[in-house]
Amino acid sequence: MAARARTNLLTGVIEGFYGKPWSALERLQLLAWMADWALDTYVYAPKDDLHHRTLWREPYPAADAADLGALIRACGASGIRFVFALGPGLDLRYSDPADLTRLEARFDQMHAIGCRDFALLFDDIPDRLAPPDAARFASLAAAHSHVANALFHWARARSLRGRFFVCPTPYCGRMAAREVGGRDYLATLGRELAPEIDVFWTGPEIVSAAITVDHVREIQALLRRQPVIWDNLHANDYDGRRFYCGPYAGRPPELQDEVRGLLVNPNCEFPLNYVPLRTLAEFARGASTWDARAAYLAAMREWLPAFASAGQPIEYEDLVLLGDCFYLPHQDGDEAEALCQSAGRLLVGEPSAPRELAGFRHTARRLQATCTRLAELRDRPLFHALSRRTWDLREELDLLLRGLDALAKGTTMPRSFASDFHLPGTYRGGMIARLQRMLDPLPDGSFVPAQLSARSPAHQSRE
Repeated sequence: MAARARTNLLTGVIEGFYGKPWSALERLQLLAWMADWALDTYVYAPKDDLHHRTLWREPYPAADAADLGALIRACGASGIRFVFALGPGLDLRYSDPADLTRLEARFDQMHAIGCRDFALLFDDIPDRLAPPDAARFASLAAAHSHVANALFHWARARSLRGRFFVCPTPYCGRMAAREVGGRDYLATLGRELAPEIDVFWTGPEIVSAAITVDHVREIQALLRRQPVIWDNLHANDYDGRRFYCGPYAGRPPELQDEVRGLLVNPNCEFPLNYVPLRTLAEFARGASTWDARAAYLAAMREWLPAFASAGQPIEYEDLVLLGDCFYLPHQDGDEAEALCQSAGRLLVGEPSAPRELAGFRHTARRLQATCTRLAELRDRPLFHALSRRTWDLREELDLLLRGLDALAKGTTMPRSFASDFHLPGTYRGGMIARLQRMLDPLPDGSFVPAQLSARSPAHQSRE
């Protein structure tokens, strides 16, 4: 395959999720991966670092600043750009000179410990101006442009020639269509923001299954510049039951010519990000075609040594099957999809050869056994990152197998069956599960009260 990589394309990682920030050791491992795989940019933006967002006006204490200084030096030693991001938008007063001075002071502290690249994040904040700001600025976008431009020129006045980034309040297509941040937010930002400032964009959705060239070109027209993709494809902070170890997918190779960067904001649990980052690196090498599944299988084989066990070894085929169950937000991997399709046919009693039931049982029990054997991994942080999710998978498989056993005893599926291992309150119990049972999701993304869904045409069409 012919290489077509852009040498000026930023590629790398945004630590930008909600949840426990990565540790110093995890970040050093990240830098080692990035250096080995020619990824060149790391953005420091963990939402739950209090001084990144909630306490943005306060400088880092000396010990925390020293840790960040060490991270900046480690990035430099690995040839990786370190970008410090600040998220002041929860309570920033855009018209208050004192707040602008505080922003300058925060960036000045980071400059003093070696940072040269900065970002202002206005995502996930109130999208209306407070009265004093509304008296000064015509729109939220105008206020954001004013603050970003002031800080950009402040940096240039200090001979800081690094990159400067902004994340808009409507940072995906759906938000823009719903006029989050106000009408014409992106057009105003594109017109008023200094042209040297980069703008983050997540695609059509916050978590985009696909990002097309046509979509990005529409955003280019509004922003008057190529965006930097903040890619949430593998982010899992919105669902603690899942993680994503599938490949970088749903983005055509031609996209690289239309953006200034491809930066992924991945799983909160650092050990689970090997395959997402490895396949991003392969994508960024610039091949004219991209086979995401082949890249996934190759990366899973590379990841396999991390699953060294004190007991029975984890086989490559078993790791692929497990990974297929935690593939991507909008799709399961091939083997997991086949398993679900088979279960669906068996549970509704479709005529099936006896070997389909036997084949399903074999695969499901093999997957259960893999989940159990993970407890013997020598890499304990990896096991702890996996254990809660794989426990749930194992329990669901066990219940499903018990249901199929009940079916096998008769000619039709019984209306109900009991399991001594899945009792009310302890299985799918708790307040969240109760709330989830009150609303039934429909295929079009809408919801109906559960009491009504059994009578709804959409529900009947699924039976």
